[in-house]
Amino acid sequence: MSAGLPVLMTSYGGFGVSMTPQFSVLVSIMMELGCTFVLPHIRGGGEFGKDWHEAGRGRNRQVAFSDFIAAAEWLNRESLTSPRLAIFGGSNSGLLVCAGMTQRPDLFTAVLCIAPLLDMVRYEFFDQAAKWRKEYGTVNDPQDFSALYASSPYHHIGDHMNYPSLLFVAGDSDDRCNPAHVRKMAARLQNRAAQRSPIIVDYCGERGHSPVLPLSVRIEALARRIAFLCKELNLPVVFGDCHETACA
Repeated sequence: MSAGLPVLMTSYGGFGVSMTPQFSVLVSIMMELGCTFVLPHIRGGGEFGKDWHEAGRGRNRQVAFSDFIAAAEWLNRESLTSPRLAIFGGSNSGLLVCAGMTQRPDLFTAVLCIAPLLDMVRYEFFDQAAKWRKEYGTVNDPQDFSALYASSPYHHIGDHMNYPSLLFVAGDSDDRCNPAHVRKMAARLQNRAAQRSPIIVDYCGERGHSPVLPLSVRIEALARRIAFLCKELNLPVVFGDCHETACA
């Protein structure tokens, strides 16, 4: 990894899911544009077995968030990133990046948050989310409630904080992570005098939780995400033989 380059980071940290090598169009394009990609293994996932999952599950969920934040701190401490560090994630990973943002907004330049859970005090009352009580906990249990509230991004937005630039992606056809999470979070972030960085919502009535939209629609959505990240990371965009900065 080269020192001082803008960095794009993601992880998952939930449901015992292992982050294995796979192809990502978004990541590939961002790397071609000069971005370094970072994928820390954090507790709550399955990379190191059942105990690794249990260490970040339920009332231990903050452990996964803290691991993710620690990875960002390490990148800065080792001078492996410039001040430009963007994070992205969807679904459980969308919760992860927004928790990281609300807990340590000073670490991040931009956040791309796709189809997330954000109000963890009410998550289980929407659509299919009640089946995730074993993973996240339930407000019906006092100890679970305390843990859910303590790390719920929606409930920890400071009135006087200018949070990093943020692009939300959501849609009305998502029956796993209800779009109400994004609508509430975006409205609360936008409705504060302290917020100077942009809070944007890419909203589509037909978008669900999985990428089943027509290819043309998906390409446009991808282009918007790349444009957002390039602008916030000040990365050059190539138009044929011409090079321009995204913020020009």
